[in-house]
Amino acid sequence: MSTKHLVLIAVLALVGSGGTFALVAGTASAHWRNSGSTSSSVKTEANKRWNKNWGQNSGASASASATASASASASASAPASAPASASVSAPATGGGAVTTNGPSPDDFVDINSVQPNVQSVAKQSSGSSGVFTARCGRNRNGHFNPDNFIVAPGVSNGAHHVHDYVGNLSTDGFSTNESLAAAGTTCAQGDKSAYFWPVLRTRSANDAADADGNTGTILTPTTVSITFRGSPTAKVTAMPSTLKAIMGDAKAFTNGVANAKASWSCTGFENRQLTDKYPLCPSGSKVVRTLNFPSCWDGVNTDSANHRTHIVFPDAAGACPANTKAVPQLRYRLTYALPANTGTNFAVDSFPEQLHKPVTDHADFANFMPTSLMNQVVSCINSNRRCG
Repeated sequence: MSTKHLVLIAVLALVGSGGTFALVAGTASAHWRNSGSTSSSVKTEANKRWNKNWGQNSGASASASATASASASASASAPASAPASASVSAPATGGGAVTTNGPSPDDFVDINSVQPNVQSVAKQSSGSSGVFTARCGRNRNGHFNPDNFIVAPGVSNGAHHVHDYVGNLSTDGFSTNESLAAAGTTCAQGDKSAYFWPVLRTRSANDAADADGNTGTILTPTTVSITFRGSPTAKVTAMPSTLKAIMGDAKAFTNGVANAKASWSCTGFENRQLTDKYPLCPSGSKVVRTLNFPSCWDGVNTDSANHRTHIVFPDAAGACPANTKAVPQLRYRLTYALPANTGTNFAVDSFPEQLHKPVTDHADFANFMPTSLMNQVVSCINSNRRCG
């Protein structure tokens, strides 16, 4: 029997024993992440991994494989023009070494070393300065999933990182206008809107990474403040029902920072806002995430192909572009009390190639307020009152 025949028999034996299954499954999984389509068996397996403790992988070998895959993806995806601080580097080590794909030590800064950088915009006589607060709790009921029905509709694990939800109780990757309108809510006054953002986690060397390289203990915010605000240059008009909006960019590390609008700070220091660093807060001070949404609506569309062009941000003076109208500006303010000695061992969930960079923070919203409540919001803001 020739050498070629012996090699062929060996290869067939390896296939028959399942030796190439991991390679095939790994390829299928990678294809699913890129295109959003794959066989139901691959999706089912991925969902099993997510459903155990919101995606914690229980197998040590699976964890190592997922981490290696995520690291390779991150290395391949990092742009040549990325700043040195954004390169793949040794993991942060304050409070215990972490062995995941980012962030790096220079993604953190002592808030005491940051100069005040917040400038307020003066309200004009034509402007509106009221504030309406939506009271929706802070997700104490544990509504989490790795989906995003706005940017990845009909896909399980479409976000590749876990989202925190308040408001609509049914929100997942398969939500529709009809299902959201029919669901319950954690918000007062019948507000069924979907408010969501990626979770923040504390991490340790003992954490097992999930299928997308996210790791650690999910933190419930100490406070969740959801407010709707006015425009310094104009009265606001009502948001249409079913309006979808996103802010920030979950892929800002590789896409660039043009849409990176989220900011980080500490309680007692909120005149110092950071977009590309996590803050290291002094004892007794909490980490703060501030997520301001666009507020200049085109007056026609409730969504757009890129989920951005139908509703955009005002300019530096607070004025909306021509052919748009000011609607109430949505703001999430989230605070977190980190455990003692956390150091630099915390991070926001991210896509694998984004390396848990703070610049990738983002949030999503879908308006399902009753029309009567939205009218109350508008009246409150335009009459310069505080309501909710």
